[in-house]
Amino acid sequence: MNNNGSTIQGSMVALVTPMNADGSLDWASLDKLVEFHVEQGTDAIVAVGTTGESATLAVDEHLSVVERVVKLANGRVSVIAGTGANSTREAEELTREAHKLNVDACLLVVPYYNKPTQEGLYRHFMQIADSVAVPQILYNVPGRTITDMDNETVLRLASHENIIGIKDATADMVRGKALIEQAPDNFSVYSGDDLTAVELMLLGGKGNISVTANVAPNKMAELCRLAMAGETEAARALQAELLPLHNALFIESNPIPVKWAVSSMGLMPEGIRLPLTPLMASNSEPLRKAMGSLSITSN
Repeated sequence: MNNNGSTIQGSMVALVTPMNADGSLDWASLDKLVEFHVEQGTDAIVAVGTTGESATLAVDEHLSVVERVVKLANGRVSVIAGTGANSTREAEELTREAHKLNVDACLLVVPYYNKPTQEGLYRHFMQIADSVAVPQILYNVPGRTITDMDNETVLRLASHENIIGIKDATADMVRGKALIEQAPDNFSVYSGDDLTAVELMLLGGKGNISVTANVAPNKMAELCRLAMAGETEAARALQAELLPLHNALFIESNPIPVKWAVSSMGLMPEGIRLPLTPLMASNSEPLRKAMGSLSITSN
């Protein structure tokens, strides 16, 4: 394990958590998905993040999924555990338990709902970083959390040896560029937004934590490679091909569309937990069409 974030980069899938029709976890499909991503060139797997329905998994389920993904990956790809919470104590405990499971890093979302101040955010992340000696990636997604972590707060945190990067889902390139330019060399800025990931990587971002990679992992791996190598024209051309799929995967709240898509590829059942519901029938055709444009077969 390396507290330098340089080894964690490229195409990182925000993995869906497979479930049966009754909402129980489908372990056989999880095994299949991990192998699928290893074979398709995904660089890292984020287990039990937002796309993995962290909000509806019990703590024992959450840690069991992380443990299984680590075991199956077996060092072939990096494993990042989603361990964020709006309770500092809970996030600290999840991070500590994930560290015991030998994850390569933890992903910690900005606390949601309770609307902490910037000082509260700083203290929250510093307490976890001080308490658990595992590489930690901050996650700023104000569209879901309401609270937006300022660049100034991120830069205060970036000096901590255990905080190796941030997943930036703001889609704000001016802000992203400033953060990349001002952050320490050993602090990585990752995109958390498939629609703008190419542009952030062309500015110096170190990869993309992706929803789309669940459905088109090989293309997303190539996209990240091209963008991080500065091959602007080729990267933007591939992004243009992927754009219909990016858009279709957010036709309803994530992870509703992506779970339908992965299920339609025959990789897992259609199970999802309330309060999320299955994809509306009227939205399946646009998603199927977007998948078809990339020659991805759906049932």
